[in-house]
Amino acid sequence: MSSDQAAPADETAPVLAEDKPRRGWLTFLRDVVVIVLIALLVSFLVKTFLVRSFYIPSASMNQTLIENDRILVDEITPRFGGYDRGDVVVFRDPGGWLEKAPQVPVSPFTESVEWVLSLVGLAAPDSDEHLIKRIIGVGGDHVVCCNALGQTTVNGQAIDETAYLNLLPGKTAPDVMEYDVTVPDGSIWVMGDNRDNSQDSRFHQDQPGGGFVPVDNVVGRAFLITWPFDRFGLIDFHHEVFAGVPAPEAAP
Repeated sequence: MSSDQAAPADETAPVLAEDKPRRGWLTFLRDVVVIVLIALLVSFLVKTFLVRSFYIPSASMNQTLIENDRILVDEITPRFGGYDRGDVVVFRDPGGWLEKAPQVPVSPFTESVEWVLSLVGLAAPDSDEHLIKRIIGVGGDHVVCCNALGQTTVNGQAIDETAYLNLLPGKTAPDVMEYDVTVPDGSIWVMGDNRDNSQDSRFHQDQPGGGFVPVDNVVGRAFLITWPFDRFGLIDFHHEVFAGVPAPEAAP
């Protein structure tokens, strides 16, 4: 080999020291991006199929839920077990229950942030398009107002709702608003706990849906208050109130 001929490159030469930190940072950033994407995917799947967040836009469920409470809604359990009397449920407007809210302009940045947060269930920009009430009657139930004490009867059995109704001092029952309905299969009859201030099934009897909410419109069962923190806790369904109600086929 002549002295002026270049020696072959050493393929085993070590990587320059300054390249190591750069490759380390690239690997770290790649791992962070992968973790974030996986977390977003998992959160999206949870929000879509398991649990969803909503806020309470009105006072119709006082004092069980008050305005601006944030809640979690169980979307999957009712798909297997159905809904029971007493359950507090979130549902899409069956048609004509909600007035069209005026469109409030928001900046593209705010809209983008809300959209991203809604994907993972941390924001609920469509809460104003949903309602939340308590189930009083399920498919086949005969729901009537009222007996001599002002109580609703379900399949002939009076229910004592004083455990959760929001009544003015001195009142023992809500104002009487007559209804005598049989709930169609696949639907529910719902009313708000703030009974004298709730535009619920009673107020929509003259509409095509008869005041009934199709089960297909129900998003899920609300089960937990998450905010404000001093109200954190499980939502009481008060199933004991309905314990004595006979099945529809056994009702007189």
